[in-house]
Amino acid sequence: MAYRIPLSFPVFEGNENHYTGEVLASGNLATYGSFIDKFEKKLARKIKSHQAVALNSGTSALHLAMVLLGIGPGDEVICQSFTFCASANPIVYLGAKPIFVDSETDTWNISPELLEDVILTRIASGKKPKAIVLVHLFGMPAKIKEIMEVALKYQIPVLEDAAEAVGSKYEGNSCGTFGKIGIFSFNGNKIITSGGGGALISNETSIVQKAAHLSTQAREDLPYYQHLEIGYNYKMNNLTAAIGLAQLEKLDEFVRRRRKINQIYREMFSNFPGISFQDESNESYSNYWLTAILIDEKVTGFSNDKLRLTLLKKGIETRFLWKPLHLQPVFKELPFYGGNVAESMFLKGLCLPSSSNLSFDQQEEIASLIEKDILKSF
Repeated sequence: MAYRIPLSFPVFEGNENHYTGEVLASGNLATYGSFIDKFEKKLARKIKSHQAVALNSGTSALHLAMVLLGIGPGDEVICQSFTFCASANPIVYLGAKPIFVDSETDTWNISPELLEDVILTRIASGKKPKAIVLVHLFGMPAKIKEIMEVALKYQIPVLEDAAEAVGSKYEGNSCGTFGKIGIFSFNGNKIITSGGGGALISNETSIVQKAAHLSTQAREDLPYYQHLEIGYNYKMNNLTAAIGLAQLEKLDEFVRRRRKINQIYREMFSNFPGISFQDESNESYSNYWLTAILIDEKVTGFSNDKLRLTLLKKGIETRFLWKPLHLQPVFKELPFYGGNVAESMFLKGLCLPSSSNLSFDQQEEIASLIEKDILKSF
């Protein structure tokens, strides 16, 4: 359905029409063309110190990254439970087993304290984890320093799932650049979008070169089609890259706007009892792709679903937080370590409209509707 105020809608106010017009005029719509190269180089300059390969989705990037990390049948991969299913699905594609871990209550990301316990437990059982999938939920950087210390201690590579964190930073460095490999998503509702698309990044040239090779069906550089290994049809096309480049040029502006949107929500809700937000540490700089809140029904008198339905009646789109993967029927038989942190946040949470062009008046309207629900409970 069409919403009067959508959750996260793409904003096209830059060079999108100009660049896509160039692509259409050239006829180079497929997985070759100048805009793919421009997009990759622009992204690499933006994140600094890393090279980038433009791909057709964040999920493709995760899958390809796991292939490059050598993950295969029988391996175990640690993954945050409180995330979208694409963080874990590629583990299963490769015949490996996800090991789900609970979150901490500050950033809502994987708990560093639990992480070390899980690693020791799996090693004791005879299976050292092959990798750690580190997620930055809704754009909020995880506790990267603590997590990387644990990963380094046990020599386990980190795959950084920064699908939601394009433009987010930790200690001044871009999210996605801390692990051995990082990935981004440019899906339709992300802070910048190419309609669909993703990227794989690394500061190891050999990894980037291998990713680029595998993403185009592993075709050898010969005048005829020859393949020495199995590849994938994962490369971003030139038309998509043109849109992505125009969006990337606006990234800093969109991050600034979404941070302002989050700040306004916090100010508007500061006197609302029972509503809380993710914590942003001094080291972190979130893009606030989505502003999410937790609702304590015992205090507010209404649940996240009640608020969702109230706003829906006014044409305002909201969304529940991700249902933890260890609670998903498809993953119910897999190991989970932790308590009920992720589950509790899922049951209490709601994502609010966060589009980069969301107006102050629209935020006021949302806050007013929430205030009315709170007042009804007293």
